[in-house]
Amino acid sequence: MTQGHDHEAGAQKEPGSAAQMWDEKYSSRTKMWSGQPNPQLVAEAAQLPPGEALDLGCGEGADAIWLAARGWAVTALDVSAVALERAAAHAAEQGQATTIEWVQQDLATWVPDRQFDLVTAQFLHSTLMPWQQALQLAAAAVRTGGTLLIVGHHPEGLPPWGAHHNHEKFFTAEDLARELRIEEPVWRLEVLDSRHRSVTGPDGEEASITDAVLRAARLATRGPGGHGAGPGNH
Repeated sequence: MTQGHDHEAGAQKEPGSAAQMWDEKYSSRTKMWSGQPNPQLVAEAAQLPPGEALDLGCGEGADAIWLAARGWAVTALDVSAVALERAAAHAAEQGQATTIEWVQQDLATWVPDRQFDLVTAQFLHSTLMPWQQALQLAAAAVRTGGTLLIVGHHPEGLPPWGAHHNHEKFFTAEDLARELRIEEPVWRLEVLDSRHRSVTGPDGEEASITDAVLRAARLATRGPGGHGAGPGNH
């Protein structure tokens, strides 16, 4: 399967929780994803000067490892302990064990305690919390001068496999910009796009899907009247 997976924003590891569900999924096979970084991350972050990056829903770590190899100091979060253990092993194999901090965290309760030069959330689609909630956290974690990069499944271009039935769990780039209030004077919108690409499914089937892509630069912590996406502002 191509990298471009759905990550739960999660709950604690209890029966029926996202943590348990994803741990079981990862444990059911030795490799869940392709091991390659998500293509929109490569397209949008390759030219950014390295700094501190936050990867939300890092899975088996391909995006975090790609960033670390390009000089980024990466904090990588996921709800699955199994995924994080696997990601750390992959990072060690590629000589990036000391440049990535792996953190098991539930985005339903997590609040960023610091900010980053790049915050990336690739296909962070939860069945347990509104996408707006998780991605507002992503926006809140971007420091002034930093970059927010969000990529998700466009509701009109979903993969034909998997449980992609509830279109309310997905978003367009325009939905992102509106709901996260990506606008001046707090943000400069740099990319707002729907991108089609061909992918290979888990059973080798070919399909065309659409990615919703938003990239924005933070210009200020808050806008007039205290509005903005700073920590604690939502």
